[in-house]
Amino acid sequence: MTREDFFRHCLDTYDTSPDYPFSDDLETAVLRHSDTGRWYALLMRISRRKLGLECDETVDVLNLKQPTELFGSFGAADGVYPAYHMNKLHWISVVLADAPDDVVTFLTSASFTATTKRKKKKA
Repeated sequence: MTREDFFRHCLDTYDTSPDYPFSDDLETAVLRHSDTGRWYALLMRISRRKLGLECDETVDVLNLKQPTELFGSFGAADGVYPAYHMNKLHWISVVLADAPDDVVTFLTSASFTATTKRKKKKA
């Protein structure tokens, strides 16, 4: 999946478009919930080496929040790694060029759900 394909999926599925909050980095995009502004995805270009791989190739990497029950369900064979530059207990990194499209869309859906505003419990 390309970054353009990913952005199109987010627009079609979640009615969200990327924004670029970092003035010094116009490649890193954030996808947010339209009602709360909470991030559900961060798309950036990084070296594979930053994911612990022995390669300096720069790739598009998607950081997604995951519920704890999904951790360990996906791995490097699926293009999924511990999160780069995020809390590794709650976030994963997905290399768009390596991950099957259905894995990207499934994990994005899980991230969108995991970052949805929760209802407060009644006392």
